[in-house]
Amino acid sequence: MDAQSATTAATVVMPSIPSASDVVMQTMVQAGPQVAKHLSMWDLFWGADIIIKLVMAGLIVASVWSWTIIFHKVIRMHRLSGLADQFEEAFWSGGPLDELFNRLQNRYTDPMSAVFCAAMREWRRSISKGYTKAAGMRGTLEQRIERVMHVTIGREMDQLERHMGFLASLGANAVIIGLFGTVLGIMNAFENIATMQNTNLAVVAPGISEALFATAIGLIAAIPAAIAYNKLSSDLNRYANRLDAFVSEFSSIISRQLEES
Repeated sequence: MDAQSATTAATVVMPSIPSASDVVMQTMVQAGPQVAKHLSMWDLFWGADIIIKLVMAGLIVASVWSWTIIFHKVIRMHRLSGLADQFEEAFWSGGPLDELFNRLQNRYTDPMSAVFCAAMREWRRSISKGYTKAAGMRGTLEQRIERVMHVTIGREMDQLERHMGFLASLGANAVIIGLFGTVLGIMNAFENIATMQNTNLAVVAPGISEALFATAIGLIAAIPAAIAYNKLSSDLNRYANRLDAFVSEFSSIISRQLEES
C-alpha cells in the first residue's frame, strides 16, 4: 500500500473530535425540553416549596385586593369631584341656603354637602334657642359651627382614606416579601445541586426560576400599589384642601350673618 492509500484509510477510520462548544450546545439542546417543561408559571408555582407557595399566594391575593382598592378609590374620587362641582354651583347660585339645606339634609352623598348640612343644622339649633340674639353668644356660636364643620371633615376624610395604609404597606414591603421567597428558592436550588451532585441546567433552572418568579410577583404587587398610593394621596389632599376652603368661605358667610343680625 502506497502512502496516499494509507493517508486516505487513516482519514476514513479516525473519527472527528467535537469541540467544547459543540458539547455544551448538545447538552443544552438535550436538557432544553426538560427545562422548558418546568418554566411555565403554573408549574413554577406548584413545583415550589410550600413556604414559597404561601409567599406567592399571599402576594397574588394582596395584588388583587390592591387593584380592587385602586379602582374603587379612583371611581369614588372622580364621582366626589363631580358632586362637589354640582354643590358649589348650587351654593353660589344666590338662592336661599335654607332651601338648599332642606333639599340636601336627608340625602346628601358627598363630604362637602355633609359639611354644609352639619353647619346648617347647628345654625338652626342655635337660632331656635335664641343664641343669635345674645351678643355674648355670637362669637361662641361661630366657633362652634366652625368646629362642627372641621369634625365632619375629619370623619368624612377618615372614610375616604380607608385602606390607603394597605396600599402604602404593600408598595413598601411586597418586594421584600418576594425576596424572601427568592432566598428560599435559591437555597432549594443549591440543595438540589448538592443532592444530585450535578450542575446541569435541568437541575439548577427550576429552583432559580421559582426564586425569580417570587421576586416578579412581589414587583407586580408593589409597583402599582406604590404608584396608586402616591396618586390617590395627592387627590385626597387636594380634596381635603377644597373642603377646608369651603369651611373658610362658609364661616365668613356665617360671621357676616351674625353681624347683620
